Amino acid sequence: MRVYRRVKVWSVLLRLYHWAFALSIITLFLTGYYIHNPFALGPWEGTPTNFLMAEVRFVHFVAGYVFIAALLVRIYLLFFGNQYERFTDFIIFRPRNLVRLFHTVRAYLYLGEHESYGGHNPLAGTVYLCVLVLSVFMALSGLFMLYPEGGLWASWGVTLFGTQQIARLFHYLLFWVYLIFVMIHVYLVVWNDIFGSEGIISGIFSGRKFLRT
Repeated sequence: MRVYRRVKVWSVLLRLYHWAFALSIITLFLTGYYIHNPFALGPWEGTPTNFLMAEVRFVHFVAGYVFIAALLVRIYLLFFGNQYERFTDFIIFRPRNLVRLFHTVRAYLYLGEHESYGGHNPLAGTVYLCVLVLSVFMALSGLFMLYPEGGLWASWGVTLFGTQQIARLFHYLLFWVYLIFVMIHVYLVVWNDIFGSEGIISGIFSGRKFLRT
């Protein structure tokens, strides 16, 4: 019989980051899609929409700042979080994690048994690191478009993207990258909760997982 212990894995700060990041991304999806393709111009079902674009853009900007704040919190936790939150726990360049990466891929392909880890498995952790890097560029492209003549942001924007149009294209393409990531992320979280024993979904609320002794 397998024996499990309940372990505190995720701090309050990481859980706050996760939900702030998730909710801001959902808000940015919805408002960003409307900004790109405004489907309501003029009266919509008898309701005036004179300032709808301005209101949607305002919500988009606020959600963008929440996104940036959450991103900064996660970057901080990569270096100063608990043992499960730091990047050293799941970075694939460690020999231990290369073995774990192989086991994780086998499990996802139904070729091996699912293994439990305290924090992220190496595959998920690597993907999350890539998403965080893309998030930095997403934030910078957004700030460049918001403040095209805003001193520091304008200077960085020109250096990184060259023109506003390139920044806008980059911002738009990342929208679809995030959309695909979110769908895969939700699928794999549910998959792990079904085939794993950690209690991964409840863990992001309680901060605790069930690990084998």
